[in-house]
Amino acid sequence: MQPKKVVVASLNPVKVQAALEGIRRMFPEESFEAIPRSVPSNVAEQPMTDTETLTGAVNRVNNAFDTHPDADFWVGIEGGVAGMDGELTAFAWVVVRSGGLVGKARSGTFFLPRAVADLVAQGIELGTADDMVFNRNNSKQAGGAIGILTANALDRKQLYAQAVMLALVPFKNEPLYAGTESAAQR
Repeated sequence: MQPKKVVVASLNPVKVQAALEGIRRMFPEESFEAIPRSVPSNVAEQPMTDTETLTGAVNRVNNAFDTHPDADFWVGIEGGVAGMDGELTAFAWVVVRSGGLVGKARSGTFFLPRAVADLVAQGIELGTADDMVFNRNNSKQAGGAIGILTANALDRKQLYAQAVMLALVPFKNEPLYAGTESAAQR
């Protein structure tokens, strides 16, 4: 049996692994292969609001679909930040598309340390700010901010994989979600 093709709208190995882990956990009886694709999010490099982050994930899914329309699933993962009560939170949106369904979910949210938040407020992307504050190199392709802050008790891949599973809820319960309109469908 041929594995199902999952186009992941990123070349970042953390996002690719998170997409595969999430989809495999939700559909353990099937096999999947990832097809990483570099596609634009059409939002800022560092999305600064919940809405902008979700828009980036939707755009990634649609752009991935355009580059590889014969796949079985398309997954867009967009990390973002948003201010809340004078602090800065970090999270990601995941959008999954397949057939006529679209699933969306937001990852867990955590507050960033002031030193990181101050750099992001100056226009520095979160991964770069993490590298600067924590003396790391390319942390966003490893455990990310959450991995650094939890000493890898929870890393970026785990955080994103959970959101992928949540975004797949409509696919596990298709009769309940059939006919749902979404911005990710054109």
